[in-house]
Amino acid sequence: MKLLKFFQFAYIFFAALFLWDAIEHWSENRSRSYMSLLFTALAIFMFFFRRKFRRKFEDRRKP
Repeated sequence: MKLLKFFQFAYIFFAALFLWDAIEHWSENRSRSYMSLLFTALAIFMFFFRRKFRRKFEDRRKP
């Protein structure tokens, strides 16, 4: 279960990387920035999605 928790926070790390990439290339290439912002939103969504299901599985294992 600890491995699942690690991967959950890896999504936040990747969201930060994509956000940094979008800010870095905003004035040069807007289409690349929009794609990075899309991946940022997807990574944040996956963080909350994984967190919800990890908690659901933990609650299922509790007696």
